[in-house]
Amino acid sequence: MPYPAGHRDEVKRRIVASARRLFNRDGFGSVSVDRIMSGAGLTRGGFYSYFGSKSELYTEVLGCFFTDPEWKSCWEGVEVDLRSREVGPQVVRAYLSRQHFEDVENSCPMVALPCDVTRGGAATRRAFETVFTAMVGVLERSLPKGAPAARRNPAGARRRRASVAQAMAALCVGGMVVARALENRAMADELRDSCMAVAFEMAGWRDGKKPRR
Repeated sequence: MPYPAGHRDEVKRRIVASARRLFNRDGFGSVSVDRIMSGAGLTRGGFYSYFGSKSELYTEVLGCFFTDPEWKSCWEGVEVDLRSREVGPQVVRAYLSRQHFEDVENSCPMVALPCDVTRGGAATRRAFETVFTAMVGVLERSLPKGAPAARRNPAGARRRRASVAQAMAALCVGGMVVARALENRAMADELRDSCMAVAFEMAGWRDGKKPRR
């Protein structure tokens, strides 16, 4: 009896979701194909009809809401609307939120997996770079426009905006990585708050809500 339409896509989604949870929690090297398939409610035998290797699957896992329309945030009470004019503040708040901090299994993989990425091959690093670049682009779109410097030197202003967005993205990712590594929870919370405050200041967003115009 043939499988229903969409069956293959659904199975692949389950495998990727299982791998994301396990890689985020335990790291790439500690997770076997058997564990990934078991976590998806499947048997090992079907894995290689979807992926050539665990490394190939890894590049699929390196996605986040910036690049994967099927990626659903599991951080309760945290929403990001990529169509919003104020998506930048939403992204910074979500990324450095308590919910993201505590939900290791559903982390953005840029937080949980950077050490694995640096040990990976070119394809893995390109996948990571794609997500980071997408995050930078989302933040850059929300930065204020029309400053005097922009009118005098539009090309220079664009470069400046790109640099600020890159620094903000690195601050979000790096801040969460360090916060997760701290034993002292109060210090970790203070660090996240500090990173958020600096990111908003860099962007020129007032009260962490609306950009200056």
